[in-house]
Amino acid sequence: MSRKKWRLNPLVAVLAALASLFFIFPLIGLVAGAPWGHITSVITSQTALQALELSIIASLSSTALALAFGFPLAWLLARGQFPGRGVLRSLTTLPMVLPPVVGGIALLLAYGRRGFIGRPLESATGITLPFSLAGVVVAESFVAMPFFVITVESGLRSMNRRLEDAARSLGASRRTVFLRVTLPLIWPSLAAGLVLTWARALGEFGATITFAGNLPGVTQTMPLAIYISQSSNMTDEAIALSLILVLVSLVVMVFRRDRSGAQ
Repeated sequence: MSRKKWRLNPLVAVLAALASLFFIFPLIGLVAGAPWGHITSVITSQTALQALELSIIASLSSTALALAFGFPLAWLLARGQFPGRGVLRSLTTLPMVLPPVVGGIALLLAYGRRGFIGRPLESATGITLPFSLAGVVVAESFVAMPFFVITVESGLRSMNRRLEDAARSLGASRRTVFLRVTLPLIWPSLAAGLVLTWARALGEFGATITFAGNLPGVTQTMPLAIYISQSSNMTDEAIALSLILVLVSLVVMVFRRDRSGAQ
Protein backbone atom coordinates (compact mmCIF):
# COMPACT_ATOMS: atom_id res chain seq x y z
CA MET A 1 0.00 0.00 0.00
CA SER A 2 1.59 3.25 -1.12
CA ARG A 3 1.72 6.22 1.17
CA LYS A 4 -0.06 9.37 0.13
CA LYS A 5 2.19 12.21 -0.90
CA TRP A 6 2.34 14.80 1.82
CA ARG A 7 1.05 18.20 0.75
CA LEU A 8 2.00 21.42 2.45
CA ASN A 9 -0.93 23.52 3.53
CA PRO A 10 -0.61 26.90 1.74
CA LEU A 11 -1.55 28.81 4.89
CA VAL A 12 1.10 26.98 6.89
CA ALA A 13 3.66 27.70 4.16
CA VAL A 14 2.87 31.43 4.16
CA LEU A 15 2.98 31.72 7.95
CA ALA A 16 6.22 29.73 8.11
CA ALA A 17 7.76 31.95 5.43
CA LEU A 18 6.77 35.09 7.32
CA ALA A 19 8.22 33.69 10.52
CA SER A 20 11.48 32.85 8.73
CA LEU A 21 11.72 36.32 7.21
CA PHE A 22 11.10 37.85 10.64
CA PHE A 23 14.41 36.32 11.78
CA ILE A 24 16.29 36.73 8.50
CA PHE A 25 15.57 40.42 7.82
CA PRO A 26 17.47 41.76 10.87
CA LEU A 27 20.53 39.75 9.85
CA ILE A 28 20.28 41.13 6.32
CA GLY A 29 20.04 44.62 7.77
CA LEU A 30 23.13 43.99 9.89
CA VAL A 31 25.15 42.77 6.91
CA ALA A 32 23.90 45.55 4.63
CA GLY A 33 24.68 48.26 7.15
CA ALA A 34 28.16 47.01 8.01
CA PRO A 35 31.06 49.40 7.37
CA TRP A 36 32.79 47.05 4.95
CA GLY A 37 35.14 49.77 3.73
CA HIS A 38 36.96 50.01 7.06
CA ILE A 39 35.61 47.09 9.08
CA THR A 40 39.09 45.63 9.59
CA SER A 41 40.32 48.70 11.43
CA VAL A 42 37.18 48.70 13.58
CA ILE A 43 37.31 45.07 14.69
CA THR A 44 41.08 45.19 15.32
CA SER A 45 40.88 48.24 17.56
CA GLN A 46 42.08 47.87 21.14
CA THR A 47 38.54 48.22 22.50
CA ALA A 48 37.16 45.50 20.24
CA LEU A 49 40.00 43.06 20.86
CA GLN A 50 39.86 43.55 24.64
CA ALA A 51 36.10 43.09 24.68
CA LEU A 52 36.32 39.97 22.52
CA GLU A 53 39.05 38.48 24.70
CA LEU A 54 37.07 39.14 27.88
CA SER A 55 33.92 37.69 26.33
CA ILE A 56 35.67 34.48 25.29
CA ILE A 57 37.43 34.03 28.64
CA ALA A 58 34.32 34.76 30.70
CA SER A 59 31.90 32.69 28.59
CA LEU A 60 34.22 29.66 28.49
CA SER A 61 34.81 29.94 32.24
CA SER A 62 31.07 30.08 32.84
CA THR A 63 30.58 27.02 30.65
CA ALA A 64 33.27 25.15 32.58
CA LEU A 65 31.58 26.05 35.86
CA ALA A 66 28.27 24.84 34.48
CA LEU A 67 29.83 21.50 33.63
CA ALA A 68 31.55 21.17 37.02
CA PHE A 69 28.62 22.23 39.21
CA GLY A 70 25.57 22.08 36.94
CA PHE A 71 26.00 18.43 36.04
CA PRO A 72 25.81 17.18 39.65
CA LEU A 73 22.78 19.43 40.17
CA ALA A 74 21.08 18.06 37.05
CA TRP A 75 21.85 14.52 38.21
CA LEU A 76 20.34 15.23 41.63
CA LEU A 77 17.18 16.71 40.11
CA ALA A 78 16.80 13.84 37.65
CA ARG A 79 17.69 10.89 39.89
CA GLY A 80 17.21 12.14 43.44
CA GLN A 81 14.11 11.55 45.53
CA PHE A 82 13.79 14.10 48.32
CA PRO A 83 11.25 16.59 49.68
CA GLY A 84 11.35 19.95 47.94
CA ARG A 85 12.89 18.71 44.72
CA GLY A 86 10.34 20.65 42.68
CA VAL A 87 11.04 23.81 44.64
CA LEU A 88 14.78 23.38 44.13
CA ARG A 89 14.28 22.91 40.38
CA SER A 90 12.15 26.05 40.21
CA LEU A 91 14.70 28.13 42.12
CA THR A 92 17.70 26.95 40.10
CA THR A 93 15.98 27.56 36.77
CA LEU A 94 14.40 30.87 37.80
CA PRO A 95 17.20 32.95 36.17
CA MET A 96 16.00 31.66 32.78
CA VAL A 97 12.88 33.84 33.05
CA LEU A 98 14.14 36.43 35.51
CA PRO A 99 15.01 39.85 34.00
CA PRO A 100 18.83 39.93 33.89
CA VAL A 101 18.99 43.31 35.65
CA VAL A 102 17.03 41.85 38.55
CA GLY A 103 19.53 39.01 38.64
CA GLY A 104 22.37 41.53 38.77
CA ILE A 105 20.81 43.32 41.74
CA ALA A 106 20.27 40.00 43.51
CA LEU A 107 23.92 39.12 42.92
CA LEU A 108 24.99 42.46 44.41
CA LEU A 109 22.92 41.86 47.53
CA ALA A 110 24.40 38.40 47.96
CA TYR A 111 27.97 38.62 46.64
CA GLY A 112 28.64 42.36 46.66
CA ARG A 113 31.02 44.01 49.10
CA ARG A 114 28.12 44.56 51.49
CA GLY A 115 26.35 41.31 50.67
CA PHE A 116 25.78 38.64 53.25
CA ILE A 117 28.28 36.41 51.44
CA GLY A 118 30.46 39.03 49.78
CA ARG A 119 31.35 40.83 53.01
CA PRO A 120 32.67 37.77 54.91
CA LEU A 121 34.34 36.55 51.71
CA GLU A 122 36.26 39.81 51.40
CA SER A 123 37.14 39.79 55.11
CA ALA A 124 38.44 36.23 54.99
CA THR A 125 40.20 36.20 51.63
CA GLY A 126 40.36 39.78 50.36
CA ILE A 127 38.44 38.73 47.25
CA THR A 128 35.82 41.11 45.87
CA LEU A 129 33.66 39.96 43.00
CA PRO A 130 31.93 43.12 41.73
CA PHE A 131 33.76 45.13 39.06
CA SER A 132 36.18 42.31 38.30
CA LEU A 133 36.56 39.56 35.71
CA ALA A 134 35.49 37.07 38.37
CA GLY A 135 32.33 39.10 38.78
CA VAL A 136 31.64 38.82 35.05
CA VAL A 137 32.01 35.04 35.26
CA VAL A 138 29.67 34.91 38.27
CA ALA A 139 27.03 37.02 36.51
CA GLU A 140 27.21 34.98 33.31
CA SER A 141 27.11 31.70 35.24
CA PHE A 142 24.03 32.84 37.16
CA VAL A 143 22.00 33.43 33.99
CA ALA A 144 23.51 30.70 31.79
CA MET A 145 23.95 27.65 34.01
CA PRO A 146 20.19 26.94 34.30
CA PHE A 147 20.12 26.21 30.55
CA PHE A 148 22.71 23.50 31.09
CA VAL A 149 20.95 22.07 34.13
CA ILE A 150 17.52 21.79 32.54
CA THR A 151 18.91 20.35 29.28
CA VAL A 152 21.03 17.68 30.97
CA GLU A 153 18.26 16.84 33.42
CA SER A 154 15.93 16.25 30.50
CA GLY A 155 18.50 13.96 28.89
CA LEU A 156 18.95 11.97 32.09
CA ARG A 157 15.20 11.57 32.52
CA SER A 158 14.55 10.45 28.95
CA MET A 159 17.40 7.93 28.65
CA ASN A 160 16.74 4.19 28.88
CA ARG A 161 17.87 3.31 32.40
CA ARG A 162 17.39 -0.39 31.77
CA LEU A 163 20.70 -0.33 29.88
CA GLU A 164 22.41 0.85 33.06
CA ASP A 165 20.72 -1.92 35.02
CA ALA A 166 21.82 -4.47 32.45
CA ALA A 167 25.43 -3.29 32.67
CA ARG A 168 25.37 -3.53 36.47
CA SER A 169 23.90 -7.04 36.32
CA LEU A 170 26.89 -8.05 34.19
CA GLY A 171 29.26 -6.87 36.89
CA ALA A 172 30.18 -3.40 35.64
CA SER A 173 31.23 -0.88 38.27
CA ARG A 174 29.49 2.46 38.77
CA ARG A 175 32.35 4.23 37.05
CA THR A 176 32.23 1.88 34.08
CA VAL A 177 28.45 2.20 33.78
CA PHE A 178 28.70 5.97 33.82
CA LEU A 179 31.54 6.20 31.29
CA ARG A 180 30.45 3.42 28.93
CA VAL A 181 26.66 3.57 29.15
CA THR A 182 25.26 6.73 30.73
CA LEU A 183 27.62 9.30 29.22
CA PRO A 184 27.22 8.12 25.60
CA LEU A 185 23.44 8.05 25.98
CA ILE A 186 23.18 11.59 27.32
CA TRP A 187 25.98 13.03 25.19
CA PRO A 188 23.62 14.86 22.77
CA SER A 189 21.89 16.56 25.72
CA LEU A 190 25.23 17.31 27.37
CA ALA A 191 26.65 18.87 24.21
CA ALA A 192 23.47 20.86 23.60
CA GLY A 193 23.54 22.12 27.18
CA LEU A 194 27.15 23.26 26.84
CA VAL A 195 26.43 25.11 23.60
CA LEU A 196 23.33 26.80 25.02
CA THR A 197 25.21 27.79 28.16
CA TRP A 198 28.11 29.23 26.22
CA ALA A 199 25.87 31.14 23.83
CA ARG A 200 23.80 32.58 26.68
CA ALA A 201 26.94 33.57 28.59
CA LEU A 202 28.49 35.15 25.50
CA GLY A 203 25.45 37.37 24.96
CA GLU A 204 24.81 38.26 28.60
CA PHE A 205 24.35 41.97 29.26
CA GLY A 206 21.97 42.98 32.06
CA ALA A 207 23.35 41.02 35.00
CA THR A 208 26.92 41.71 33.91
CA ILE A 209 26.65 45.49 33.72
CA THR A 210 24.69 45.60 37.01
CA PHE A 211 26.99 43.33 39.02
CA ALA A 212 30.38 43.69 37.34
CA GLY A 213 30.13 47.15 35.81
CA ASN A 214 31.44 48.30 32.45
CA LEU A 215 35.16 48.86 32.84
CA PRO A 216 37.08 48.77 29.51
CA GLY A 217 39.71 46.07 29.57
CA VAL A 218 38.44 44.72 32.89
CA THR A 219 34.72 43.87 32.69
CA GLN A 220 33.60 45.28 29.33
CA THR A 221 32.49 42.28 27.29
CA MET A 222 31.32 42.42 23.68
CA PRO A 223 27.63 43.11 24.43
CA LEU A 224 28.63 45.97 26.74
CA ALA A 225 31.04 47.38 24.16
CA ILE A 226 28.27 47.26 21.54
CA TYR A 227 25.90 49.09 23.87
CA ILE A 228 28.46 51.83 24.61
CA SER A 229 29.28 52.22 20.91
CA GLN A 230 25.62 52.55 19.98
CA SER A 231 24.95 54.98 22.84
CA SER A 232 27.93 57.10 21.75
CA ASN A 233 26.68 57.29 18.13
CA MET A 234 29.56 55.09 16.96
CA THR A 235 27.20 53.03 14.82
CA ASP A 236 29.86 51.53 12.58
CA GLU A 237 31.71 50.10 15.56
CA ALA A 238 28.48 48.75 17.09
CA ILE A 239 27.55 47.01 13.83
CA ALA A 240 31.03 45.58 13.34
CA LEU A 241 31.16 44.18 16.86
CA SER A 242 27.67 42.76 16.44
CA LEU A 243 28.77 40.99 13.27
CA ILE A 244 31.60 39.34 15.20
CA LEU A 245 29.17 37.93 17.74
CA VAL A 246 26.80 36.77 15.01
CA LEU A 247 29.63 35.05 13.13
CA VAL A 248 31.05 33.33 16.21
CA SER A 249 27.61 32.15 17.32
CA LEU A 250 26.75 30.93 13.82
CA VAL A 251 29.98 28.93 13.52
CA VAL A 252 29.36 27.25 16.88
CA MET A 253 25.75 26.41 16.06
CA VAL A 254 26.69 24.98 12.65
CA PHE A 255 29.47 22.94 14.25
CA ARG A 256 27.03 21.67 16.88
CA ARG A 257 24.55 20.72 14.14
CA ASP A 258 27.19 18.79 12.19
CA ARG A 259 28.45 16.98 15.27
CA SER A 260 24.95 15.95 16.31
CA GLY A 261 24.16 14.64 12.85
CA ALA A 262 21.07 16.82 12.51
CA GLN A 263 19.45 16.81 9.12
